[in-house]
Amino acid sequence: MERLPTHPGERPHESDASPGPARTAPPPPTPPPPATAAVDARGIVTEWSEGARQLLGYPPSEVVGQPAARLLADDAGTAGAAALRDAAGRERWSGTVALRHRDGRRLRRELLAHRRTADGPVTEWLVVSAVTGTPEGQTPAGTPEGEAAEGEAAGGGTSGSGRLGEWAFRQAPCVMAVFDADLRLVRANAGMEQVLSRTEDQMRGLRLPEIVPHPVSDETEAKMRRVLEGGGPQQLRAGAGPAGTGANDGWSTSLVPLEDPAGHVRAVCLAAHQRLQEHLARQRMLLLSEASARIGTTADSGRTAQELADIAVPGLADFAAVDLLDAPRHGGAPSPAAPARPLAATRTAVRSVLDDGPTASAAGTAGTAGTKTLYPALSPVARCLAQGHGALYDAADPDFLRWVRQDPGAARLLGSTTHSVMVVPMRAHGATLGVALFGRHRHAEPFEADDLWLAEELTAKAAVSIHTARRDSREHTSTMTLQRSLLPQTLPDQGALDIATRYLPAGTRAGVGGDWFDVIPLSGARVALVVGDVVGHGIRASATMGRLRTAVRTLADVDLPPDELLTHLDDLVLHLSADESGTDDTAESAGGIGTTCLYAVYDPVSRRCALARAGHPPPAAVTPDGAVRFLDVPAGPPLGLGGLPFETFETELPEGSLLALYTDGLLAARDHDIDEALDKMFAALARPAKTLDTVCDRVLTAMLTHRPDDDIALLVARTRALHADRVAAWDLASDPAVVARARKHATEQLTAWGLDDAAFITELTVSELVTNAIRYGRPPIQLRLIHEASTLTCEVFDSSSTAPHMRRARTFDEGGRGLLLVGQLARRWGTRHALTGKTVWAEQSLSPG
Repeated sequence: MERLPTHPGERPHESDASPGPARTAPPPPTPPPPATAAVDARGIVTEWSEGARQLLGYPPSEVVGQPAARLLADDAGTAGAAALRDAAGRERWSGTVALRHRDGRRLRRELLAHRRTADGPVTEWLVVSAVTGTPEGQTPAGTPEGEAAEGEAAGGGTSGSGRLGEWAFRQAPCVMAVFDADLRLVRANAGMEQVLSRTEDQMRGLRLPEIVPHPVSDETEAKMRRVLEGGGPQQLRAGAGPAGTGANDGWSTSLVPLEDPAGHVRAVCLAAHQRLQEHLARQRMLLLSEASARIGTTADSGRTAQELADIAVPGLADFAAVDLLDAPRHGGAPSPAAPARPLAATRTAVRSVLDDGPTASAAGTAGTAGTKTLYPALSPVARCLAQGHGALYDAADPDFLRWVRQDPGAARLLGSTTHSVMVVPMRAHGATLGVALFGRHRHAEPFEADDLWLAEELTAKAAVSIHTARRDSREHTSTMTLQRSLLPQTLPDQGALDIATRYLPAGTRAGVGGDWFDVIPLSGARVALVVGDVVGHGIRASATMGRLRTAVRTLADVDLPPDELLTHLDDLVLHLSADESGTDDTAESAGGIGTTCLYAVYDPVSRRCALARAGHPPPAAVTPDGAVRFLDVPAGPPLGLGGLPFETFETELPEGSLLALYTDGLLAARDHDIDEALDKMFAALARPAKTLDTVCDRVLTAMLTHRPDDDIALLVARTRALHADRVAAWDLASDPAVVARARKHATEQLTAWGLDDAAFITELTVSELVTNAIRYGRPPIQLRLIHEASTLTCEVFDSSSTAPHMRRARTFDEGGRGLLLVGQLARRWGTRHALTGKTVWAEQSLSPG
């Protein structure tokens, strides 16, 4: 009978082909089962296998529930304690331990222990002793050496091809192992030993789940059993990873049946190869995708820097540090030369894989966030920042070594075991914001070019977020400064109204909007109140608000009625919208700015208030008895639509009434509906208060439970009345002779008011205004004097709509100097038009005496 080939493909030895008596090799002895036991965290034995009974002679009843230390040799307590300390904090452990047999014999055995967690919170160790029953000097049967030995015993010797096959098995670049019909390992090549950090002798006789306890090992063994049962080759997308890591997606495993010449499956060959580059590429893409969701979640630069460090550790590096420059550099092309001066930075974020955190003293320590860092001019960090791109360094690099020697901070950061470092500048939109450092001391593999690419991508995402946050912060500050500068800094001195105001910017990232308020003194002791809201936020909205506020003040100086003022303002909005859209067709850009406005004029003499609004919320009025109501002002369209009319609403307000003007942000609360908001506002306005500041604070407290989503402008005014003893009026005939009588009426009234010092200027003003009304106007004509606290106003009304204008008289002109004198002597003068007629007025300031 011919001897079976030792290896697949090996031809029978020539000497075996000669006829002779048949020799049958004795069947290989059945190896004893492996000894396994389980020990809980207290050191108590919880499981005891048949193999353990055969190894040490103890039945389960004598061991389970007893301390495992009883199984150690008497003189092995110290070694056992050391083994326990060595195993602490690890998932796997192996070593040689002296055990005591039941009959007293001392046995030294190689043990393999795996930490495992049961269904509950209990953690225990699975301890395995490999099969060691083969007598010393005997080669185990069923292995290539054993078969070769059998062939030599039969006189066949060992062929050269057999030795080559053995070498190929041992030195194959992939992981290879052979499992017998009982699915116990009989052969393992060098790749298997390296990956699992176990020798072939330590693993021989063990099943794969005993070597690497993991669900993937159970799945692999199930497929090996399928191979033995004739199911053919099997494939797994995951296999046994490096020691202590269990399954690893970077491995692909094949299970192939090993058949004898008769076609019977005798064993299973496991071959696994690592798809390292494919796996790493997929991991990098996953990390980059995760970074898109995790980096830049807030407008906080420090938070963004920490998010960068958190995403990089441990997915890319063992530690990471992010330093932001104290003075970011803007513009300029990168320079190949290092800067001449050290670079100052602030450590903003740190992260390390070390259990005791980033402030540990071991390798990979990243330092403490908030500390100042000074990088030498010739350090790798300074060079990378100057060049504008990242770089890789290993521990043997001369630049790296010089940096560590010269910079104590770098020595503390990198430690003694860091072997690979990446330095990546943080650049965005032409600005250098800082630097990110990544290091490895636990990963054995150094950084490579693809790792640097990934680090640069992650750092770029963080840099863009930080740059955007800083830009938004600067814009927000600029917008706030602009907004505050455009709002009234102080309220004007006037006697018609007591006024208090509040302005609250929006609390969202959109920034400050275009809400505004204004108080404008008018002629005849009247006062105009304005509240407006420009749609949008930011610099544009604030700038538009400034334009409109200026326009309203200009139109108010012309003394236009509220509806006419809004009509002119509507035209201005259309022109502004057309300018911004770059077209002259105002119809296409109507509503481009979308402004709302409320304009009110209060006259303390008549106690009447005239109001008009353009798409703005109606004002609330509170009578002295506490009744609150909305004034029925026609809504009118928002400014910018064009062509639609506005209407003026007039009402009489008793002295001491409250007017509340506001923007819609006050009513747009998240936690209540509009009806509830109105009820709260009415209740706050109706409550008596000593000061108007108290009223404003009470309204805001009642309406807001959080920072508003939109800007809020609030103006509260209490009306005053200018009583009859402060106003004097006379009807005059259209006769030049009445001018002297008008001067006499004025001087007598000034004497009654105790204002004799103002008589000279008042006589000149009355003479000029009454003369012009008689000469150029139409009857009826009326003279009126209004005495406020520090102002005296002289008004002359006539029925003509022709307005006077000032001109400079020529040298030989006999007239034309009257209005020039009035303009020089009065503080200000002007013309106020009504539906019929006009009023020419002039104000003069009264001395404190």
